Amino acid sequence: MNWISNYVRPTINSLFSRREVPENLWTKCENCGTMLFHRELADSLNVCTNCAHHMYLSPRDRFTALFDGGIFREIAVPAAQSDPLHFRDQKRYPDRMRAAQKATGEAEAMLVAEGDIGATPIVAAAQDFAFMAGSMGMHVGNAIIAAAERAVEVRRPLVLFSAAGGARMQEGILSLMQMPRSTVAVQMLKEAGLPYIVVLTHPTTGGVTASYAMLGDVQIAEPGSLICFAGPRVIEQTIREKLPEGFQRAEYLLEHGMLDRVTHRKDLRDELIAITRMLMNMPPAIKGVLSPPADPAEGSDGADGVATKEDATP
Repeated sequence: MNWISNYVRPTINSLFSRREVPENLWTKCENCGTMLFHRELADSLNVCTNCAHHMYLSPRDRFTALFDGGIFREIAVPAAQSDPLHFRDQKRYPDRMRAAQKATGEAEAMLVAEGDIGATPIVAAAQDFAFMAGSMGMHVGNAIIAAAERAVEVRRPLVLFSAAGGARMQEGILSLMQMPRSTVAVQMLKEAGLPYIVVLTHPTTGGVTASYAMLGDVQIAEPGSLICFAGPRVIEQTIREKLPEGFQRAEYLLEHGMLDRVTHRKDLRDELIAITRMLMNMPPAIKGVLSPPADPAEGSDGADGVATKEDATP
């Protein structure tokens, strides 16, 4: 037996031919089980190309796809008290916060920004379900108020993307207080005559649904989104009856008059442009290639300018 040919050479070849393959190249659709290549999935805005199932999309990725040229400026949100109740379950609340911040790369569960969509200036806010299930704590209340105040200040419509499991139990009654606080913020927009558009994404539940998520002038949802106060399982256990097929899903709510539209994610930007321009009494958007948004460094006073993410307010 020639040990050089049979052992040494194959071993050397295997060492030099190895390639490091990233583990996140493929994502399995949780609805149909199709394996999706990461670039193909990113190009489709995290929508399954086989069954059109809408997967999780982070607020920052959503804003990059929404705003012209992916350019937007973050709006500063007043900091909330870090651990008002000194809450502890299996972990301390600050430990949970640090874990969520590390996992998402975001400071909290809501991102607020301003910029242009189809040359239409807007203010936008989006919840991050990956951050402690997008739970509504004091920071989320502060973020909605900051978004509403900025929208009133610069006379822009507010577009809010909701995604939450409800109130944040680690903040107790202080979390529930964000329901009336956010309602007051929405009322500020209405008194200023500015549109408030809500896009409900999967899932939107609990106190979020019972407050700002259902107060929009226009209510849009992504396909298949669960939208409810109490979930189907809880309701079935309470009333001891089988619920209708698709109960509390976006299509069911549209059929029963709770929503205005159910819109595929790829069509959402164009629809928001059309709606915001209509409600702001602006002419219809011109289709085609638009010039990039103005750089605020070139003589802008900051009221209508936008900036890259690198220039965002911390």
